[in-house]
Amino acid sequence: MAWFQRQITLSAHARGFHLITRNIVDKLPELERVRIGLLHVFILHTSASLTINENADPDVPTDMETAFNRLVPEDVPYVHTMEGPDDMPAHVKATLAGSSLTVPVCDGRLVLGTWQGIYLCEHRNRAGSRKLILTLHGETEAR
Repeated sequence: MAWFQRQITLSAHARGFHLITRNIVDKLPELERVRIGLLHVFILHTSASLTINENADPDVPTDMETAFNRLVPEDVPYVHTMEGPDDMPAHVKATLAGSSLTVPVCDGRLVLGTWQGIYLCEHRNRAGSRKLILTLHGETEAR
């Protein structure tokens, strides 16, 4: 069994849902050595989140952003407002979507469904770069 861990930085993204599967795979060359295992992805921020969703139709990220904005509007009388009107809603959205994902690995590849991809959910209007911790654990030799 082997463990690999790496911190990666994603460039700043506009508010919305952004497919980052390729960013993760490209920055984790050890992935191809793992025959069976798990990849854990954790975001080091409280106003952005991670999710797995459909990666084929470009309307999905737009509709996800629309749905999140309806679920968590900015015009609620939040108490935490020092960082702007999008900050507290961003925290709520991040709590709803979550800060981590675990994806199975088989024969050097992420085991995602045909239409699945990993998304960065950026909930701030003017966010900066985002840091992820990638932790890969698994068998590096075929059985």
